[in-house]
Amino acid sequence: MAEFTLDLNDDQKQIRDWLHGFAADVIRPAAAEWDEREETPWPVIQEAAKVGIYSLDFYAQQFFDPTGLGIPMAMEELFWGDAGIALSIVGTGLAAVGVLANGTEEQIGTWIPQMYGDADEVKVAAFCSSEPDAGSDVGAMRTRAVYDGAKDEWVLNGTKTWATNGGIANVHVVVAVVDSELGSKGHASFIVPPGTPGLSQGQKFRKHGIRASHTAEVVLEDVRIPGHCLLGGKEKLDERLARARERAEAPGGERLKNAAMATFEASRPAVGAMAVGTARAAYEVALDYAKTRSQFGRPIIDNQGIAFQLADMRTRIDASRLLVWRASWMATTGKPFTSAEGSMSKLYASETAKQVTAQAVQILGGNGFTREYPVERMHRDAAIYTIFEGTSEIQRLVIARTLSGMPIR
Repeated sequence: MAEFTLDLNDDQKQIRDWLHGFAADVIRPAAAEWDEREETPWPVIQEAAKVGIYSLDFYAQQFFDPTGLGIPMAMEELFWGDAGIALSIVGTGLAAVGVLANGTEEQIGTWIPQMYGDADEVKVAAFCSSEPDAGSDVGAMRTRAVYDGAKDEWVLNGTKTWATNGGIANVHVVVAVVDSELGSKGHASFIVPPGTPGLSQGQKFRKHGIRASHTAEVVLEDVRIPGHCLLGGKEKLDERLARARERAEAPGGERLKNAAMATFEASRPAVGAMAVGTARAAYEVALDYAKTRSQFGRPIIDNQGIAFQLADMRTRIDASRLLVWRASWMATTGKPFTSAEGSMSKLYASETAKQVTAQAVQILGGNGFTREYPVERMHRDAAIYTIFEGTSEIQRLVIARTLSGMPIR
């Protein structure tokens, strides 16, 4: 088991510097253009594929880093470059993780390569879970999957929303209800192969921030997929549903069901790392500006009102990173989140990103309010971190329930 350390090893430093260089040289120069266009930055994704960043191999290497710091380190550097473009680069990973977590070896080998394509023809994938009436409340999901035994096919109907790469993806991973009486335990994940009839893109959202990342509804109308597109296979699903029914009927069954939600904790530090990257970028712009901008005959950083803000900004950023690294290390080494450490890291880092980017705009004054400086875009981008992967309110609810052991509502 890797001991917790704040020192990156030589390999990690090399990867960090490589990612930072790509973010500085490729992502940042393109950020304003693709934010204005509100389109998927295919040329940048292709450049990432050419150098090996946009690939399953790269993310697998970071995911299996025994210290747990590979993924948060990568997320911080890419999102330091630009949140919208970075999300376009890493968004396929959401679907890939869904297959890795639930699929068979054959499914993993078949579908994940199709999600990424290659450097000559990049592809993207979409993970479709949220619905118009089922965001934080996953138990309210309405998309249904019905098994047609005569044809060994699953028939999917419903509407998904807030899907990164939704509708433009080569492969869609769709979460649907197979047993409505079991709540979230009655859900299963399905692969919808490219070109499947009945799947279409609904509304594409024009967003406040992360505009370079494609976000849309995915409409499923009598979508028929082969039985082998059920992730994990039907035998495994039937066994899991049978266990869930037994637990739901047993004393303490509701407690067991809620405890299973702890698995989602492991993904939240990665979002916290994204927020750290955006906050750090805004802080660095504000610091440089405060050193060079003069008013009343001296740099504005000479004023305590500015200097103290920068001190607080840096302190919150470093504290956020420490929470993210702790949670990532705990998840990798199998230590339980007894105090909802995953939610803590996501909550604090995302709130920090909103606060730090707002302070950066204030320090730049009128310039910060214009698109001539990047902090305006960073401030818009930061708003997403307190919303997706569970809102700040949901994170606080998870933390409070974990600490108290009470069903706080």
